[in-house]
Amino acid sequence: MFEYLLFLLLLLPCLAFAGWASARVNTTYSRYDRVQTRSCMTGYDTATRLMRSRGVTGISVNRVEGKLTDHYNPTKQVVNLSMSTYGSASVAAVAVAAHEVGHVMQKETGYVPYKIRNVLVPITNIGSRLALPLILLGLLLDIFWISAPLPWGRWAVYLGIALYGLSTLFMLATLPVEFNASRRAKKMLVEEGILGEEELPAAGKVLSAAALTYVASLLISLVYFLYYAIVFLSMLRRD
Repeated sequence: MFEYLLFLLLLLPCLAFAGWASARVNTTYSRYDRVQTRSCMTGYDTATRLMRSRGVTGISVNRVEGKLTDHYNPTKQVVNLSMSTYGSASVAAVAVAAHEVGHVMQKETGYVPYKIRNVLVPITNIGSRLALPLILLGLLLDIFWISAPLPWGRWAVYLGIALYGLSTLFMLATLPVEFNASRRAKKMLVEEGILGEEELPAAGKVLSAAALTYVASLLISLVYFLYYAIVFLSMLRRD
């Protein structure tokens, strides 16, 4: 009972922070989406120019549905820009487009944290789907199948916690990758003259607001992992 109350005590502030971070990134983007760049370059123009000037070939720039759904897909070799970014010549749009090109340059230069995150992606995709069902199944088996000759329930819980731990590790590896991509973005935008020095603080605010959402995701993941780890330890003590 105490562990669950502690879990809620930690989780609720993290959820509140996540809600605030999500609202902040939307309001910040909307604010600077109304500020036109002096270069008049769109998100699409920014992405193509930055890659071309750095000798990056074979990567296309596509438009995808939604707002702030921008992402780089290294498998398909495509930078996907959202409807709000692709054709907009705002400070917010070029900042987001440059951020995605920052991920492209991470791959091109062999940035180590980026490589680590990519290695974790397929494992995390499996783990995120199976972790919670395994933990719930394991707890049910442990409660209702006490007479089982083997501790199947316990092992299911242990496996689920390990998979959830991998998901948390992925979130942790994501932070330096995202912050580095933003630093690269700001540097490239100034070097190419897409943004002036006086426009850079606004772009930095957009990128910083977006980074807060990754921090919030990590905090929530850590709280859940801590709770499951406590469950794991309590089962060991009972054994």
